[in-house]
Amino acid sequence: MEPILVYGFPLGSATGLVAAFEWLGQPYRLCRVDMLKDMKNDDYRRLNGRAETPVLITDDGRVLTETMAIAQWLEVRDTERRISFAPGTPKADRMHQFIAFVNTGFTGAFSPLWAALEMDPPNPSVQEPLRAVGRKMAADRHGQLEAMIGDTPFLVGGRPTLADGVLVGVARWAEFHGAPDLSAYPKLSAVRRRIESDPAFAFAVAIEDGETPTGSGAMTGQVPLADVIARFAG
Repeated sequence: MEPILVYGFPLGSATGLVAAFEWLGQPYRLCRVDMLKDMKNDDYRRLNGRAETPVLITDDGRVLTETMAIAQWLEVRDTERRISFAPGTPKADRMHQFIAFVNTGFTGAFSPLWAALEMDPPNPSVQEPLRAVGRKMAADRHGQLEAMIGDTPFLVGGRPTLADGVLVGVARWAEFHGAPDLSAYPKLSAVRRRIESDPAFAFAVAIEDGETPTGSGAMTGQVPLADVIARFAG
């Protein structure tokens, strides 16, 4: 069967993985999840007990969670090296370094900001300190990522790879939360502009927005979440 990527909206981190599937060019399907509604019930937790996206239903029907695991699954299947590099090479190591940093420290820096936003019922005396901590953490991690970026158009070399896909899905959270000031990170901003202007990412954003764009042709359809849960959830 074709793999199915379960992606969330709005502003889901999996949007970058949709772009990576487009760059890869191999057939896949998608499953759309409203992260504000669909993930808050026990049915979805049968699919992913942590109530998160992304989730990948592999081509042999296994449920695979966590961005880094899904990126590795894609890398193994990238035999033409469209979105990765030969194993054991310096470029492959550097790509893994970026993926690991973005998926851990960089993404995690936004946790206080999300916690403040989603607090129910609201508690301003708690939310404001969370926002202050989140702004500081996000700025620190942006600075660290800025220092890691070299002089190549994308994170590793002259073409987008899995590292760029993992980054671009979460980097836009900075604009959403209004933190940090991106003018302080010119190299990161330039890399983001290149990724975000790529047709594969434009396709991924349009899909996230509920549109029906024309992509590379690799995406063969969307599967209803109820069908994915009924067939693959434990």
